Amino acid sequence: MTHVTIDNKKYVIIPEASYQELQKQAALKWKPDKTFSIEEACTHSKKLIHKWASEK
Repeated sequence: MTHVTIDNKKYVIIPEASYQELQKQAALKWKPDKTFSIEEACTHSKKLIHKWASEK
């Protein structure tokens, strides 16, 4: 691992294999947002529309 300073900012240079491993670990921790079914999306959007309409 090598430290480099450019424009008073510090950077770390690591081997590509280590970088790939870090990316893999980060991807395993990532959880996608919940996807609605068509029926759930319709009811959710209708609730939001009614909420926004009542605010005006």
